[in-house]
Amino acid sequence: MGSLRAILRNPEDLYPLLKLKLASRNAEKQIPSEPHWGFCYSMLQKVSRSFAFVIQQLDTDLRDAVCIFYLVLRALDTVEDDTSIKTEIKVPILMAFHQHIYDREWHFACGTKEYKVLMDEFHHVSTAFLELGRGYQEAIEDITMRMGAGMAKFICKEVETVDDYDEYCHYVAGLVGLGLSKLFHASGKEHLASDAISNSMGLFLQKTNIIRDYLEDINEIPKSRMFWPRQIWSKYVNKLEDLKNEENSVKAVQCLNDMVTNALVHIEDCMKYMSDLRDPAIFRFCAIPQIMAIGTLALCYNNIEVFRGVVKMRRGLTAKIIDRTKTMSDVYGAFYDFSRMLKYKIDDSDPNARKTKDSLEAVLKICRDSGTLNQRKSYIIQSKPQINATVIVIFFIILAILLAYLSASRPSNI
Repeated sequence: MGSLRAILRNPEDLYPLLKLKLASRNAEKQIPSEPHWGFCYSMLQKVSRSFAFVIQQLDTDLRDAVCIFYLVLRALDTVEDDTSIKTEIKVPILMAFHQHIYDREWHFACGTKEYKVLMDEFHHVSTAFLELGRGYQEAIEDITMRMGAGMAKFICKEVETVDDYDEYCHYVAGLVGLGLSKLFHASGKEHLASDAISNSMGLFLQKTNIIRDYLEDINEIPKSRMFWPRQIWSKYVNKLEDLKNEENSVKAVQCLNDMVTNALVHIEDCMKYMSDLRDPAIFRFCAIPQIMAIGTLALCYNNIEVFRGVVKMRRGLTAKIIDRTKTMSDVYGAFYDFSRMLKYKIDDSDPNARKTKDSLEAVLKICRDSGTLNQRKSYIIQSKPQINATVIVIFFIILAILLAYLSASRPSNI
C-alpha cells in the first residue's frame, strides 16, 4: 500500500519502476545452469538488490569476476558483522579468508537469512572463483587478504579519530574500489585508476552507509557496532548511543551534519574517477551507486529521522536513477540536483554550516563547469500530480498485474 501511495504522489516513477522490474526478471532468466554459477548469480540478486542486473550487464568474463568479488567480500563482511562470534574465533577467520577462497570444501556457519545461506554454501563461490582467469583471481585474493587484515585490526580497536575512520573505511570499502579498478584493468577495458581516487569511490559509499545505518548499528544485538568517530561525536554527546535520545535531538542533528560534511570531501575524486571511464557498462556500474549515495546524504542531512528509524530513497527514485544514468552528463545533473537539495537544508546556525556550504559549492561548480546541466532531467522539480495522472497510474498497475498473470499462466512450448 505504501508503494501505491508513493506512485500516486510521484506518477513519473511508474515507468522506471516497470522497466526495473522487467530488467530484474530478465536477469533472473539469465542465471547460468551450472550449479555453482547458478548459486552465485541467484545469491547476488538476494544480497545486492537493485544492482544485480547492472552487474549482469557487464561483459561475461568481467561480470563473472565482479560477481565473485562481490560475494567473497560480502561473505567476509558477514563474518565481521556477526557480533555473536567470539573475537578469538573471528580474527583468525578474517586473517585467513583469502586462503579459504581456494578451498572448495570450506564454509562457516554465521550470519542470518540469505547471508547464512551464502556462508553455509560458500563452496559454490570457491568453485566459481577457481574458474576465473588468473589475473582476476590475483586481484580478488590480494584485496580479500588486505581487507580481512584491516577488519581484524578494527575488531580489537575502536574508531577514535577521523584518521581511524578513514582507515577503517579504506579497509572495508576503499579496497573494494581498488579491487574493482584492478578487475576493470585486467579485463582490458579500462586504464588502471590511481589508488587515491579508487579509494575515494569506496569511502564515499561507505561513509554514506555508516551515516544512514546509525540506528541499526547502535541497536545491534548482542553488541552495538560503532563506526562514527569519537573525534566527531564527542563534540556533541558523552556517549555515541546518546544521539538517539530525544533530549539530545538538536545535538544529534548537528553531529549528523558534521558526519555528512566529512563525507562530501570525497566527491571531487569520485567525479574524476567516473569521468575517466570508457566502457558504458562499467560506467553505469560505478555511477549509479555514487548518485544514490549523494541522494541519500541529501535525505539524511539535518534529518532527525536518522536517529528514529530508516531513511532511504523511495523505490521509484532509485528506479529513475538506474533508468537515467547513462553518461557523465547524467552524473553531473544528478549531483547538481542533490547537492542543491542538501544546500537548501543547511541551517546557518549549524556549527559546520560554512564548511558544508563550501564543499557543496565546489561540487556545484564542477557540475556547472561541465556545460551539460541544461540537458538534464531534474530530480527535484516535479509537476503536481493531477487526477488524470492518478487514473493513468492505476490503469497501468492493473495492466501490469494482468500481463504478469497472463505470462505466468501461458503454457510452455518447450
